[in-house]
Amino acid sequence: MKASPVTTAALAAQVAALARDAAGAHPARVAVDGAPTAGTADLAHAISGVLRDAGIPVLSIEAGMFLRAASLRLERGRTNPDAYYEDWLDLNALTREVLGPAGPGGTGRVLPTLRDPGTDRATRAGYVHLPPHGVVVVSGVFLLGAGLDFDVTVHLAQSDAALTRRLPEGLAWTVPAYGRYRDEVMPQWQADIVVRADDPRHPAVVTAL
Repeated sequence: MKASPVTTAALAAQVAALARDAAGAHPARVAVDGAPTAGTADLAHAISGVLRDAGIPVLSIEAGMFLRAASLRLERGRTNPDAYYEDWLDLNALTREVLGPAGPGGTGRVLPTLRDPGTDRATRAGYVHLPPHGVVVVSGVFLLGAGLDFDVTVHLAQSDAALTRRLPEGLAWTVPAYGRYRDEVMPQWQADIVVRADDPRHPAVVTAL
């Protein structure tokens, strides 16, 4: 495998081009997958900016706003890494409210947020209509290998050392969950674009030799 340095702007432009090619019959569904310490939100924002500048309707969604209710996701405790990996993200809600409506035969009527993770209350957000040439960019953790339907996928990879170094001290308990994801799902083999992001300020695109 070869890692080639790339700027965030150039990477965003590359992903945006893939998204534009994928849109048409229905809005393109883009996944920016990776730990928050890898710069997932920043890349999603940059991709959205490129698309908006090109006049493409785009909706950026944080998967963290589609968590299951606290009574379900915290049933095994607040610092259980297996629960963080298996129980936190509401896959059904993401499919029902975002990826299904934006997919083939969908209505294009997408819900941008579901639940405020801080208050555990519904956000009561209004639906947004995306035309077939639009794009929805979903950023967050554990998005690949879970049955979620995306048209373009990007995985931001970090080593355990980089992840541990960059995570806030209170989130160190989540590191084993990322290890499970890497070992069981092997997202580096599933994503359309794999980016080494140990230092998100200096990403590098990974390609086969």
